[in-house]
Amino acid sequence: MTAFQRIFTSILITLTLTGSSSSQEVLDRIVALVDDNIILSSELQQLAYSLALQAKIDPLKETEKFNKILETTMDEFIIQKVLLVQAKLDSITVDERQIDSVLEEQIQQMVQQVGSEKRLEEYFGSSLRQIRREFRDEVEERLLVQNLRDTKNREIKISRREIERFYSTFEDSLPTLKQAVNLRHILVNIEPSDEAVSSARKKAEEVMVRLQAGENFDGLAKQFSDDPGSASKGGNLGMVERGSFVKEFEEAAFNLEKDEISEIVRSKFGFHIIQLLEKKGEKINTRHILLKIDSSTDDELATKNRLGALKEKLAANDLTFEDAAKQYSKDVQTAKNGGSIGWFEIDQFQIEAFADAVKGLVAGELSEPVKTQFGYHLIKVEERREERKLNINNDWEQIEGWALDLKRKKEFEKYIVDIRKNVYIEIKDQ
Repeated sequence: MTAFQRIFTSILITLTLTGSSSSQEVLDRIVALVDDNIILSSELQQLAYSLALQAKIDPLKETEKFNKILETTMDEFIIQKVLLVQAKLDSITVDERQIDSVLEEQIQQMVQQVGSEKRLEEYFGSSLRQIRREFRDEVEERLLVQNLRDTKNREIKISRREIERFYSTFEDSLPTLKQAVNLRHILVNIEPSDEAVSSARKKAEEVMVRLQAGENFDGLAKQFSDDPGSASKGGNLGMVERGSFVKEFEEAAFNLEKDEISEIVRSKFGFHIIQLLEKKGEKINTRHILLKIDSSTDDELATKNRLGALKEKLAANDLTFEDAAKQYSKDVQTAKNGGSIGWFEIDQFQIEAFADAVKGLVAGELSEPVKTQFGYHLIKVEERREERKLNINNDWEQIEGWALDLKRKKEFEKYIVDIRKNVYIEIKDQ
């Protein structure tokens, strides 16, 4: 759990236990010194309470268990501060842009969790600008410690003999590889009729007229938007970085000025009306009204038949699956890789239609056209892997990774013990 997560979890705990942020008791007593860094009682209590909550321990009734959590929490804080001291001694640095990026992401997570920027400001009793300033030092410290850890980890190598020794020691406890398939797919969108496109466009134009007449964007989004994720929030999509939206939406959004409303923009999702609320470098906060283009049963059937015809061409070897994916697939991320979507364990498919489609297919075989919320897919099973135990001959890279992780963990623990000897630590009576 990061320091940010600890602090934010404490917000939720306090709101849950007291029902009001104003009743929170602020404890600022210093409980420990690590070189010139201090640890406050409030920090210690907040993290301990969050860990107790996760372990389903009542701090008021199970005092012995809670005191053990407090001891563990204190040790963790001291280790972090010791590492911070060493990071500064080793001249470890953090890019200012990385600090800003992580800080902004975390502030937005807090805003989303508590419901609004206003509620977050009410909890802390300060402006969003002040909250950012207070959290910035914490974010910088955490990144410095992480960079120190990464630097030390890169220095640690592992030999073949050590990997073999690891395998010999842990062979019986290594996990079983479950049955899995390596897949490629071609995604084809359901193309709506001209009438459906015209109807959705007309609705978007009607909404635009009402916006231009001065009606509230928030209210119109709640009333008309077909985006279930944002409609209830007045169309607000939150602060996100460039690359998060489809191309058409993103190009229009990043070209807007603050509070400006776009022209009607068409994407694969339908017609959008976009308003830019805020822009910070490569991040924007927008809201939109989406008018979906409804497709008919005939549109679906036509799409399915097109994919069926493509399957026949592939079966006749008139075209390779990889070339077909690059040419026809609407999944931009996988099309350039010949439609490859990688390995999936059979019992962990998130899309049930995929699991049903590949049942019984052997390596090299194609599925029938499969419908999902994204459109129709043609799926190819590249390889099948039956359930089996891991072994050092077939799974060397995986075992090497585990062995290296374990070695790094042990070496870093020794490193902490060594540097701790040279740091002034004072734990005050609690």
